[in-house]
Amino acid sequence: MADAALLDPGIPLAGEDAWRALVAKTLGDKPFESLIKSTAEGLTIAPLYAASEAPVAFPPRPFDGERPWDARVLSAHPDPARVNAELLADLEGGAASVIVKGHATAEALTRALKGVIVELASVGVDAGFLGPKAADALHAVAKASPTALLAFNLDPLGAFAETGVSPGPIEAHLISAATVGARLAQTYPQAQLFLASGRVAHEAGGGEALEVAVAAASAIAYAKALVRAGLPVADAFARITLGLAADGDYFLTLAKLRAARAVFARIATASGGAAQARIEARTSRRMLTAQDPWTNMIRLSVAGFGAAAGGADAVVLGTFTDALGLPTTFGRRQSRNAQLVLMEEAAVGRVADPAAGSGYLETLTDQIARAAWDRLQAIEAAGGIIAALETGLIARDVAAAVTARGDPKILGVTAFPPTADARVEVESAKAAELDPAAARLPGPDSHGPALTPVRLSEKHEVTA
Repeated sequence: MADAALLDPGIPLAGEDAWRALVAKTLGDKPFESLIKSTAEGLTIAPLYAASEAPVAFPPRPFDGERPWDARVLSAHPDPARVNAELLADLEGGAASVIVKGHATAEALTRALKGVIVELASVGVDAGFLGPKAADALHAVAKASPTALLAFNLDPLGAFAETGVSPGPIEAHLISAATVGARLAQTYPQAQLFLASGRVAHEAGGGEALEVAVAAASAIAYAKALVRAGLPVADAFARITLGLAADGDYFLTLAKLRAARAVFARIATASGGAAQARIEARTSRRMLTAQDPWTNMIRLSVAGFGAAAGGADAVVLGTFTDALGLPTTFGRRQSRNAQLVLMEEAAVGRVADPAAGSGYLETLTDQIARAAWDRLQAIEAAGGIIAALETGLIARDVAAAVTARGDPKILGVTAFPPTADARVEVESAKAAELDPAAARLPGPDSHGPALTPVRLSEKHEVTA
């Protein structure tokens, strides 16, 4: 509440009754309840909240005023030499860490990471089912340096969820990844081993609580696998990063990340560990448009704000042409600089938890955390994340959110479409892809409904 001593004593403070009176006058015959909205998962969004006198203790990330979050960049170019040029330019231009996507051999990663000092810049890979092979390849590049900052990003469950099939039993892939991860943990004490991604549910159209629940359930499965492979439970949880999406609704993004920290903290504590969540937020691809792609710059900027204000440890900001193809140098520079403006000019990271005390955001965080916990309990009751994916439990929740969301207005597509062609340049090369068959393990394939990525605007866009 505002300090009354700072206000003109001749102006009375307006309370909620005065606000409601003005609203009633504006609404006319419409009831006050017509202002109440809800998320795709049915969480209530009220038009007014009282200030939170005692903020809920949602654990923030460790605070660093100098570098409040890790500005992370990703390259998926098929040519390792081009990947190297892109990543070096990004690091020289202000990025703090890099991810190589679609390459899993020591030869390719050696070329892609030439000149990158792994003791100064965190280096990660994104290789789906070939994660263990890529992890060993990254190990070859890092040359067993104990101070190397690596993110192996092992995530076979995410790959299985997206494709709906695994080359061999998914349980075997989980064991294989944990075995490699536990071995590499001995060499690289600062490395992150697994990426427990809820983003796959988001990109398929799921809601915020489900996304947090999928990430949490995956983290539980990965922690169990690491413990079986020999890691202490506290170390296992400390080596897992949560992968979440950041989209254009920055309030929901902000609250979702805060809720994920609360859920993860409860899981870790109940399991005998005390690890704080590490969150990598990547901007949503489902929100991006191919038509009038320049509007994506706005979406990406506000998503980056939501991720940063929500306490993400690392933010991967996509490029405004991602719906069309691989970005040019201009697209990468624009994306990188958007993060730097948020960090260094907008000073978004100057406050450890800017949402603390906000009646709306504290309530929304609590709602998402409780709903995510309920979904997590349902997933665990069904037998865990693997069973929930195989039986379609997760897919049904995604489908329900898609139906409830309906057909939202999309700037530049269904609302205010461009009157002239707004072409942009993209790279002619296609993104690097790995063949899942190369990761085949003995035994029958696992199957489940695929959580296929979608773009909300795609069905409305004019195609040439």
